Amino acid sequence: MGLKDSFKALSDPTRQEILQMLTKGRMSAGDIGAHFDMTGATISHHLNTLKQAGLVEDIREGKYIYYELNMSVIEEMMGWFLQLKK
Repeated sequence: MGLKDSFKALSDPTRQEILQMLTKGRMSAGDIGAHFDMTGATISHHLNTLKQAGLVEDIREGKYIYYELNMSVIEEMMGWFLQLKK
């Protein structure tokens, strides 16, 4: 995973919205899916894309999987943008 994968994952409005939702804290896939009018498989695909890009991490607790932002990758992206400003 690199910046290229992260930026590609961010190109989709649904994934952008998922990331925005996760700024409030970790959420289960079901809670995320309830916000959208799409199948669970489609939500899983978006979550997997974000995970593969390193933008989110998943944490299993019992039978539930929770997703949260991976701030280290987001900070890396922010650092890249700040370098452009110099």
